[in-house]
Amino acid sequence: MYKEIQVRIKPEEAAQEEELKRIAARALAIVPGRICRVDMVRRSIDARQRTVLFNMLLGVHIDRIEEREKVFIPAYRDVSDGKPVIVVGAGPAGLFAALRLIERGFRPIVLERGKAVENRKKDLNRLYKTGIVNDDSNFGFGEGGAGTFSDGKLYTRSKKRGDVRRILEILVHHGAAEHILVDAHPHVGTDKLPGVIVNIRKTIEKYGGEVHFDTRVTDLLIRGNNIYGVVTDGREVLAGQVILATGHSARDVYRMLHVRDVRMEAKDFAVGVRLEHPQRLIDCMQYHTRDGRGPWLPAAEYNFVADIDGRGVYSFCMCPGGVVVPAATAPGQQVVNGMSSSARNTPWANSAMVTAIGKQELESMNYHGLFAGLEFQETLEYRAFQEGGGGLWAPGQRLTDFLAGKYSQSLPSASYKPGVKSSLLHVWLPKMVSRRLSTALTYFGQRAKGFVTAEALLLGVETRTSSPIRIPRNEEARHPEIVGLYPCGEGAGYAGGIVSAAMDGEKCAESISELF
Repeated sequence: MYKEIQVRIKPEEAAQEEELKRIAARALAIVPGRICRVDMVRRSIDARQRTVLFNMLLGVHIDRIEEREKVFIPAYRDVSDGKPVIVVGAGPAGLFAALRLIERGFRPIVLERGKAVENRKKDLNRLYKTGIVNDDSNFGFGEGGAGTFSDGKLYTRSKKRGDVRRILEILVHHGAAEHILVDAHPHVGTDKLPGVIVNIRKTIEKYGGEVHFDTRVTDLLIRGNNIYGVVTDGREVLAGQVILATGHSARDVYRMLHVRDVRMEAKDFAVGVRLEHPQRLIDCMQYHTRDGRGPWLPAAEYNFVADIDGRGVYSFCMCPGGVVVPAATAPGQQVVNGMSSSARNTPWANSAMVTAIGKQELESMNYHGLFAGLEFQETLEYRAFQEGGGGLWAPGQRLTDFLAGKYSQSLPSASYKPGVKSSLLHVWLPKMVSRRLSTALTYFGQRAKGFVTAEALLLGVETRTSSPIRIPRNEEARHPEIVGLYPCGEGAGYAGGIVSAAMDGEKCAESISELF
């Protein structure tokens, strides 16, 4: 017999199989000896009270072990002779679009401007050694997209866009740990996700799809209002359907589309800074203890949001036990992002702290037109580069000094390897951004004791949270004016993270398959 039960238990109880059996037996009013096995079906942490508890859904095998439904196995097929579909970009949207196309019998031709994971790692090592950004191979561009080396968080609120469980199971099928099917906030880890991405590529190639690296798409082939292929460095690649999954940092793609009169529209986005604390402080703050998290709890997370002047100011991409990394995609820029390994075991916790920016704010700062948001982002990135002193150095300021409007005479230790230079962030950030951040951070400090501290460090700038441009499409995920063009994922303005981008990639692939 198999039964599922909901329990609220202490972290140390959750870590011991015999204790789980005892708890399950008590809940089911049976003797512990009848329980053969207890499976963890779902797990989340409730740290709202002084005593931290795990909310757990347990699958209990009584008297004998019941065969349960195994993890979903995708139905891939040989598509060597299938109808070709071009997929521009090998981030989560592009890769999952390619996998779904294979399931539906189409042959994906994936064109990625950057390099395969193996060579991309070499370029990232070279980036740290030389401080020189490779335009096509960096933390933003390359196989797997920005997510490959940016933590691998899989939590999403975009439940209506597709089947979240299916995306997680496909990741497990390609090598991710099965605990991502259990945790409320699943996380693969920067050390594990590259291997998963490589396995996805191998699946695409095994079943007859193609993956081409160092292949930048420079133009679209459009006749009338029909697309029939793309141009890559002077070479034409022909297909009647093109999924455009280029990510939110491919600014040259937006400008290419504009030249080709592809309709786009400006949308709201967010900018700000990256905030780093000692992880032990966040653990104490969130778990209500002076002793940190102890042996049974994971590195603590936080999630803050405030409404300032009718605009959201919020934490984003929180990385417990993580590090801050340089995320610029071109020379002369300074951009930061966060990531953490599967163990989440560094001494630091970091998160973006950003505020929403829209047309009204941009016009008040004299930025106008379709590319106003892009130009604003670039201006901030160039200024941060100058304030950091060039290279990969990041401008930084203690949180308490930022709130007090003071120069930081010294800076706390930081995870950011290239180095941090003291800077007056509150002066050179746009006034509305600085004021909203200051107001919100003060408010967050009032809600969480210990959050505002001289040990916390602000680093600039965080500008790549989302695209300031949307490429419109109809209900079938097609561009409304160009037959065969499917704008997809974060770069098209329809996703915000690995899972939502993957689901959007699947949606575009399904829309194509329904035409034939």
